[in-house]
Amino acid sequence: MSTPNKDIEKVEVRIKWDPSETGEPANDLDIIAATYGTEAPYGSPVYLVHFDSRSPDGTITLNRDSRTGQGYGFDEVMTLELDRLSDAYARVVVGVAIQQRDGRKTFGHIENTAVQVREGYTNLAEDDFSAVADATAAVVAEFVRDASGSWGFIPAVRGFDSDPGSFAAVMGNHSD
Repeated sequence: MSTPNKDIEKVEVRIKWDPSETGEPANDLDIIAATYGTEAPYGSPVYLVHFDSRSPDGTITLNRDSRTGQGYGFDEVMTLELDRLSDAYARVVVGVAIQQRDGRKTFGHIENTAVQVREGYTNLAEDDFSAVADATAAVVAEFVRDASGSWGFIPAVRGFDSDPGSFAAVMGNHSD
């Protein structure tokens, strides 16, 4: 498989957005990472990492969680230490889902959304979700291990119309 970036070791996925207007329900976006085993890289995720969980081995962690988008800079940050991830895993897909508890919200309803995928000080990808404005969730990055054990990065912003729970089940489906 050919990917634009190889030998990815440790990355951060960062998202930001503006808070909702006063009196409106909070805008709550969440980063979700799904790991897939070598036996079924496009099957069901082996485990998920999100605001209420972490990876069993500590290689994927949510460092910052926001329920409102208040503050300066990036509101949520997830670190993926791919170089420490067991050889049992062949693929990691990272997505962003909008909580839907107070009515349907899409990326187009939320001001100043942005995602950034970084390795060290290098931006691997940036996006503002405008191409998926009607979506309630989106895949934002895919990391795939090749036969030599090196991780490659596939930039991807693919929109979904689903709540966070159902998005987690389908976010790693093959996109072809």
